[in-house]
Amino acid sequence: MALQTGRTPSIYQDTDSGPSARWSSTRSTNGGFRRLYLMLFISLLLIFLVGLGAAWLINDWRQDSYRQRLASAPMALLTALVASQPADARDQWLSAYEDELGIRLAMSDPETLRLGFLERYRLNNGGVLARRAEGESGWQLYRELPGEDGAVLAAQFVGLSERQPILLVSLLRQWLELAPEAERETRFRSLRQRMAVGMGLGSGTPPGLSERQLASFNDGHVVINIGADRANLSFYASLPGGRWLMVGPLRPFEPLPLMVIAAVMAMLLLLFGMVIYLLLRSLERRLTRLEQITLRFTSGDFGARAEPGQEYLTQLEQSFNTMADQVQSVLSSQQELMRAVSHEFRTPVARVRFALQMVDDMSDSPAIRRLLGGVDDDIEAIDRLIDEILTYARLDNTADGSIPLAPITLAVGDMADEVVKTLTTLFPRLTLEVVGDSALRVHADRRYLQRALQNLVVNACHHAESRVRIQLTGDNQSVYISVEDDGPGVPEQSRRRIFKPFARLDDSRTRQRERNGGYGLGLAIVARVMEWHDGHVEVDSAPELGGARFILCLPREWSDDDEVS
Repeated sequence: MALQTGRTPSIYQDTDSGPSARWSSTRSTNGGFRRLYLMLFISLLLIFLVGLGAAWLINDWRQDSYRQRLASAPMALLTALVASQPADARDQWLSAYEDELGIRLAMSDPETLRLGFLERYRLNNGGVLARRAEGESGWQLYRELPGEDGAVLAAQFVGLSERQPILLVSLLRQWLELAPEAERETRFRSLRQRMAVGMGLGSGTPPGLSERQLASFNDGHVVINIGADRANLSFYASLPGGRWLMVGPLRPFEPLPLMVIAAVMAMLLLLFGMVIYLLLRSLERRLTRLEQITLRFTSGDFGARAEPGQEYLTQLEQSFNTMADQVQSVLSSQQELMRAVSHEFRTPVARVRFALQMVDDMSDSPAIRRLLGGVDDDIEAIDRLIDEILTYARLDNTADGSIPLAPITLAVGDMADEVVKTLTTLFPRLTLEVVGDSALRVHADRRYLQRALQNLVVNACHHAESRVRIQLTGDNQSVYISVEDDGPGVPEQSRRRIFKPFARLDDSRTRQRERNGGYGLGLAIVARVMEWHDGHVEVDSAPELGGARFILCLPREWSDDDEVS
């Protein structure tokens, strides 16, 4: 008798499922997750470094912008003054004011200064280039002379003192005074356009100056005024005709505001969250798919398999598929063996029964006839056992569709009445009754659902003292068929085991069941029938009769006349 072994080798064959293979699989899986953790750590480190770099770049950019804005005023003034000098007198003018201002001044060109593309671009667009002096302290400032391409004024500030801005404001005043009064306003506006520092012209008395400052201002001195919040400086100088010149306010460099830092950190956290999401999204999807496949497999779909990917869960998915193949192979072998053995038993059992009938016809001894009657009862029990085994195996085949169910809409009340009518003659000492809503309907295979209900009622009749009750109830979603008896009941710790095939419980209910011809398959058949009908079976204690109560739970089939409560 040949048995089918399924799609994969049996677990009894020599496969790669030994200890070394399992250790290799575990090690590979752990290695995959270690790579995941390493990638997360590297991502966090990169984001941290990016954050440091971003903060440094922002701070450096702000400092550079501040230096350029601050240097734009003196460089705009100096380039305007140098441009106003004759070409042959510029070097002499620079030497004359170099010592007075404490600033090293010189004329140069972009080629000599070895400026880069971006630095030349900034100079060509009227900007100021500020960079640290090589090998010395201080800053080097560069700016093109207005209207003269290629002529660059270089100024090196070794140190900044209070005297330098005062002298520069004085030079600005002198430069404006040299212009005719009608052109003074135009010259001032042209200079202000090239400066990033505030400048203004006014008439009358400058606001915010004390009496001592006003006296010094009226004497022709440059006055420094500190703002009320002591966070800015303004320079005032008088001009002919009752006008005055203001440069400022000049504010000191301020550290990065807290809100800006918070915004940068929020952006970094968002970036980190996106990186983590991208890394874990595929892992989450594959875990979800593997969970769904596992649920399908545990629900009886033994053909469910995972599709291995390339990283992280590959070994786990392959291990699951290997396990599923082996489980399906074993179950297929067991089912085939069960069906084959059951079928093969029928022929010798029939021959034995035929032989017993011949012996019974040839013998008139009462003792022999009694013995033959007992043997015939045992053979009848074997026949019933074979029928239940074949029924259980047939229900197993319903999973792959080889023996499909044929569900119809049926009234559970009519089916319960039919079961009671059939069993009343077999158990005349018991009272069998059907109570509840007999109009409830379900969508089910009538033959198998009736078999499940009949198994429960027969089971109850074997253990009941005097009464068995079938109660029909329902709600908006489900129909409940309860079978109760007044027997000894089922112990709570054994209620999950009784639905397994050939389950034997060591209690009075089981011993009584064995005396009445139980085989341990009736409740297993009930559970399997309910499973294929998207329902389930429960067991607890009967609240009124005191024995066991088995409840069949099925999805409800509604009719047009049903009222929804």
